[in-house]
Amino acid sequence: MNANTLDKLRKMKFYGMFNAFKTSLETDQLQKYTSDEMVAHLVESEWDDRQNRRIERNLLYARFRYKASIEDLYYHGNRNIDRNQMMRLAECTFINRNENLLITGSTGIGKSYVASALGHQACMTGYRVLYANTPKLFAKLKMAKADGSYLKEITRIERQHLLILDDFGIQPFDAQSRQALMEIIEDRHGKASLIVTSQLPVSKWHEVIGEKTIADAILDRIIHDAHRMDLQGESLRKKKPSHDTKIIQD
Repeated sequence: MNANTLDKLRKMKFYGMFNAFKTSLETDQLQKYTSDEMVAHLVESEWDDRQNRRIERNLLYARFRYKASIEDLYYHGNRNIDRNQMMRLAECTFINRNENLLITGSTGIGKSYVASALGHQACMTGYRVLYANTPKLFAKLKMAKADGSYLKEITRIERQHLLILDDFGIQPFDAQSRQALMEIIEDRHGKASLIVTSQLPVSKWHEVIGEKTIADAILDRIIHDAHRMDLQGESLRKKKPSHDTKIIQD
């Protein structure tokens, strides 16, 4: 009977229950549980297993550049990172409120790592996240226009609770990329969150986007009420990691 039960649990993909029940049988723990305790144990095991698998999927689909974490952030020196602000952002309530975060600073200062750390935290909290290098993303969207998969790609981006646009403004937007950016921002405005990292100060973004009318519309939606972090100091790539600090990359 137990073998039959295990087989059915596996076929129904109740892997948490399967492993918990199998372990209880192998360790002779069944007699230690009352019937209601056993049911609670199996349900809790299934719940935890599904939560863990969802987090693993979220991390896989996010395609982060770095395996980053809030705990490993480097606060020392004159980097202009406010620990209290980071802790508040790590609660991910800004995603619930559909708010944006703009991270600026020179190359190597740690913008991408900070964004990735917040993205990882969002995945752990249960949000869908997509990390994208901005030039590569819009090059991919151009190819999608050509092969007919553009709508599918835009829909995939729209479904994410948090979109991270890394290296924004490295190169100016052409007409096609500018229109795609407008579509992405319009789809997300007031519905989902965005993290943007850029070497350029926000005041220079208008010039990079181009086409005054469209740039005004895009920036009005991105910047209004956004959280901001302006990282400072020398490049962390010049530093050597010690035993108790993790050097952040950009």
